[in-house]
Amino acid sequence: MRADRLVSLVLLLRRRGRLSAATLARELEVSTRTVLRDIEALSAAGVPVYAERGRHGGFALLPGFHTELTGLNHDEALALLIAGSRRGAQAFGLGSALASAMLKVVDALPESHRDIAAGAAERLLIDPEIDLLSRRVADEEVPGTIVAEVRRAVFAGHKLRIHYTAAGRPPQWRTVDPIGLVTVRDRGYLLATRSGADRTYRLSRILAAEELDEPAERPDRIDLDRAWQERSTRFRAGGDQVTVLVRLNPARQEELLDTALAVRAEEAGSDGRLRLSVTFQDSRHAEWALWQLGTDAEALTPQWLRTSLRDRAAAIAARYEPP
Repeated sequence: MRADRLVSLVLLLRRRGRLSAATLARELEVSTRTVLRDIEALSAAGVPVYAERGRHGGFALLPGFHTELTGLNHDEALALLIAGSRRGAQAFGLGSALASAMLKVVDALPESHRDIAAGAAERLLIDPEIDLLSRRVADEEVPGTIVAEVRRAVFAGHKLRIHYTAAGRPPQWRTVDPIGLVTVRDRGYLLATRSGADRTYRLSRILAAEELDEPAERPDRIDLDRAWQERSTRFRAGGDQVTVLVRLNPARQEELLDTALAVRAEEAGSDGRLRLSVTFQDSRHAEWALWQLGTDAEALTPQWLRTSLRDRAAAIAARYEPP
């Protein structure tokens, strides 16, 4: 317990600079006296921590002092930062770096801890490639050379030239100002601007990429989560969207919500079923989503969707009509 606390104390001073004993005690959830004893122990162990007196004083590390895991390179350190999602690392082209970094982390552990960690790892499986029905999770294939070039431009703040194929359009070259990378449900996206307008590109649709020397026109700081939410909102508000009134078995509600863009209204019917006003991206999306739910869902409006689903069901029934 104390060893963990000493490491945390050093990392706090590394990350935040000079801190008072009271602040350290609050962060570590110990008494001020315990913090003073820990500081003394660190000094005795050779860690260059010193005290500054006065009203704004506290404890700090000598400039230039740092701790590191020997041998970790830039990509490996970056992979560890997103190691909470193995598929996120894969989407950003860092899968091999993550595997390499984890080997170095394990190798740096004391032998007794290494054995415990290896035993625990055998008891955990995260994001297997197939689900309980043996359905393989579909990963988007993005060549490593392309995603590496995109990554370099994002981190360096340089303009990026991409050969991109949008849905239903021939590939085109375009020059963008990269802002950040996002992964959602195993799909990677590049957030960028083009001629000052927000643009979002699927990594799997980038056929080639080239980092340019010219600096990108973008803000110094970015709240990527907020930027993604804003773009998601605009995406749901545009296009050929369709709103459908659905009568639904409540047991299938989560399945419908997983595919719909938005739910505009919801109420319980007297028959025990829900009535939902649901928005889909377009007519094909609406028909596909309701078809998956079978007889547990009924499109009440619009009429063209009811007709389309009826004709589809009749065609299936005719195909399986006994000879």
